[in-house]
Amino acid sequence: MIKKNKKISIIILNYNGKNLLKKFLPSVVKYSDPELSSIYVVDNNSKDGSIEYINDRFHSVKTLSHKKNYGYAGGYNKCINNINSDYYVFLNNDIEVTENWLKPMFDALESNSNMGACQPKILSYNDKKYFEYAGAAGGFIDFLGYPYCRGRIFDFLEKDEGQYDNIIKTFWSSGACLMIRSKIFKNSGGFDENFFAHMEEIDLCWRISKMGYDNYCIPSSKIYHLGGGTLNNQDPRKTYLNFRNNLIMLAKNDKILSLTYKIPFRLFFDFFASFKFLIGKKSFKHFFAIYKAYLNFIILLPKILLFSRKYNLKKINLTYKIIPLEYFLKGNKRFSEL
Repeated sequence: MIKKNKKISIIILNYNGKNLLKKFLPSVVKYSDPELSSIYVVDNNSKDGSIEYINDRFHSVKTLSHKKNYGYAGGYNKCINNINSDYYVFLNNDIEVTENWLKPMFDALESNSNMGACQPKILSYNDKKYFEYAGAAGGFIDFLGYPYCRGRIFDFLEKDEGQYDNIIKTFWSSGACLMIRSKIFKNSGGFDENFFAHMEEIDLCWRISKMGYDNYCIPSSKIYHLGGGTLNNQDPRKTYLNFRNNLIMLAKNDKILSLTYKIPFRLFFDFFASFKFLIGKKSFKHFFAIYKAYLNFIILLPKILLFSRKYNLKKINLTYKIIPLEYFLKGNKRFSEL
């Protein structure tokens, strides 16, 4: 049973997402007990009347407004000083929650003091029998820093048949729905605002692991994610941010010696990925976005190595699996096959 003296704040970041709030906020209000949790919508300077809509229709939901669009990382970081809570739940505005979605994650955190953060099982809103890209049943990264999930490797999504219904320690918890102890979030420095959007939750989870805490997936908590509500897969900026931020994350958190050979290997695999974009359904803009990501990463690298690394934290050893080889060479597309 959730203890009455504990405070849980559900924080939904929004940017011009009025239509998404109309569709998905009712489920959050319906299935989140107001005696146990508070709901906040933090707005990144929307121009579509989002805040006015919430204030008019959802009187139990608190709103906070930024004067500019700070992105995912800055949008959340800049609101937490105004929210006093034991736990934060960072929730995307394009998610439908289900009955009893919050309690299993809370109970897990309360029963395990080493658990720093967790996520629910994330299924696709458009096809509820399948896992959703952004987190599925818990996130991992391979030897070269490529992220993958139980239930999703690259673009291959598995059907949910209960195969990943066990609670498991993961490498990262999804930013689509991330529950974290507020003290850990603040002590870690929060999300890295240099990321703006994408990969910042993996970077955060890597850092809290180095602080000595674990990440978990709690599959008895279940949500449905639309995905791409703010920045869809056809936008080359999404490609740019994913590749650039993944490299920044690796440079910030992995061992210095490892970077000397991992970055060249990454360049090799990403070179082929760029041509896959070029000959596939995506355009030259996506091809160019990968090289733009590398150029920006090279410019930022000295600053990252000098100022963004924390040298007094625990070292985390990565798996020796290389997901591009597992997927494209061996044909292993399911997590259970790795």
